[in-house]
Formats: sequence, C-alpha cells, structure tokens
Amino acid sequence: MSQAVGPVHGQADVSIPPVAPLTPEERPRRWWLPPRGNPLAQLFYWVLLALFTLFFLYPFIWAVSASLKSRDEFFNDNSALIPHSWAFSNYVHIFTGVPGISTGVPFGHWFANSLYIGILAAGTVTISSGIVAFAFAYFRFPLRNLMFACVLGTMMLPGSVTMVPTYLVWNHVGLTNTQYPLWLSNAFSTPFYVFLLRQFFLGIPRELFEAARMDGDNYWSMFWRIAFPLARPALIVTFVLEFKASWTDLQKPLIYLHSDSSFTIPRGLFNMIGVLGPSGGGHGDYEIVIAAAVLATLPMIILFFFGQRYFMEGIATQGRKG
Repeated sequence: MSQAVGPVHGQADVSIPPVAPLTPEERPRRWWLPPRGNPLAQLFYWVLLALFTLFFLYPFIWAVSASLKSRDEFFNDNSALIPHSWAFSNYVHIFTGVPGISTGVPFGHWFANSLYIGILAAGTVTISSGIVAFAFAYFRFPLRNLMFACVLGTMMLPGSVTMVPTYLVWNHVGLTNTQYPLWLSNAFSTPFYVFLLRQFFLGIPRELFEAARMDGDNYWSMFWRIAFPLARPALIVTFVLEFKASWTDLQKPLIYLHSDSSFTIPRGLFNMIGVLGPSGGGHGDYEIVIAAAVLATLPMIILFFFGQRYFMEGIATQGRKG
C-alpha cells in the first residue's frame, strides 16, 4: 500500500522550519538591568542594590543591637550599633520576668497563642476563600458578575464601620474575651482573597474540569483534585498574607482579649510597655520590649524564607494575567 511522501498534487509545501531560541545577547535588554559586558556598570548596580538592602535592613539591625544593650546604654548611647557590653539577659527576662517587677512576662504563652491563632486564621480563610473563588470562576449562573461586584464592594467599607456591629454579634453569642473572634470570622472568606484566587482559577483550562465531570467527579472532588493543587502558588500567597496579618494584628486583641493567658504577641507587647514603663511600676526597661519585638519578627522572616518561591511565583502569575 503506497504512502504519499511529498506534498499533495496541486498544493505547496507550507511546513515551517523550527525557529531557534534567542541567545542572551539577542534578547531585548530591560532598562533596569545593567548593560552586558560593562563591569563598571554592573558594579554600580550591585553597590546600589547593596545600599538599598542596607537601608531596608537598618531598622531591624538597630532593633537587634538595642535588644542587646543594658538599660543605661540604651538611653545614653542608643545610636551605636555595636553594644559596649552585651546584655543577653534581656532575652532571658522575656520568659522569666524582670527583676523588681512582680508580674512576669509570659512571652512563651503569647507566642503559642499567636501561632495557634495565625494558623487557624490563615488556614480557614485560604480554604473558605478558595471555595467561594472556585464557585465564581467555574459556575455560570444569573447575576454572577453582579454578586461578585457586591463582594468586591465590601472591600470599600473601612474596618471602623463594621467594628461595632461585629462586636455586638460576638457579644450576643457570648464569645467576647475569647480567641474565637480573632480567627473564626475567616471561615466566611475574605473579599480580597476571593478576588485573588478567582483570577487564578480563571487561568486553569476549563477542559480539565469537563474531562473530570465525564469521569464521574462531582464539584467537590473537582475542587480538591484539580483546582486546589493547580492553584497552590496562589493559595500559599493567601496563607502567608493572612498569617502575617493575624500575627501583627493589634486591634482585634485589644477589643476582645482581656486576660494575660489569652494575649497574642502584639497584645502582649502592648501590655509589656505598660508593665515595664515607669507608669506600670517598671524603670523604663524598653530594651526588653525591643528584645521581645525581635523574637516576634523572626517567625515572619522564617515563613517568607521557606515560602518565597511560591510567593513570588503567585505574584508573577497574577502579573502576567494583567
């Protein structure tokens, strides 16, 4: 049985040869990158980058230095970055209490509370916002765009507008002076994260979901088996952003938490300023407060260090979608 080995009679061969990828020298140069082959220009860019890095790191470096100074040196020579005498006992006093003050500082308990609340707040808002975003991205129903616009419209309301009604709701159900208001409201999703995840879900080919439907998957399994794994960068971005927001939140703990055992780190630092300050019976031991603030910053640095790959991938993906 014969086979055609050339173009069909009467038709031209329109096959297109493969195009070789551009070399680094042929690619268009971005204006913010240093010129290629110019060592002086590249050195200038590296020095400029190092200066900006030092500029942003200086406040944290100063805080670490101040946390290792004695009280007298902290007030008399607080501009020096290298302490004359290293006071590592400041970090010990965070957990054991300051001499001369009867009230100890349960920083370890506050740290555990912040970690517990942060994980719950970030986890619940990631899952709930992902479910709502998947519904807006996949389903086609009447008034879908109008309902999504209403969800986004709630972002325009300042937090101070809903602060009192929200407190009245929690007070009515008897959950004030508990940690539930700090994370349980995230179970109803957040408009910003719904918008972020919806844009990511819209980029997933719809054919994947249609094929899953033909294989017998329901909507719930489609979300967990297809949408959830493919949207992992955006979900990690949501988790990191919400964990950071919960970790640094002071307003809600000030409203709902009134006992030392339930304090988070921001609420505890606020309490430490009152206890260690002159008005609270202390002697102005603010170097211990700064030491506690340094310890409170470390988890955020570690979290971004391990999640920066997914964090930058999620941001870049959203940027490419415009």
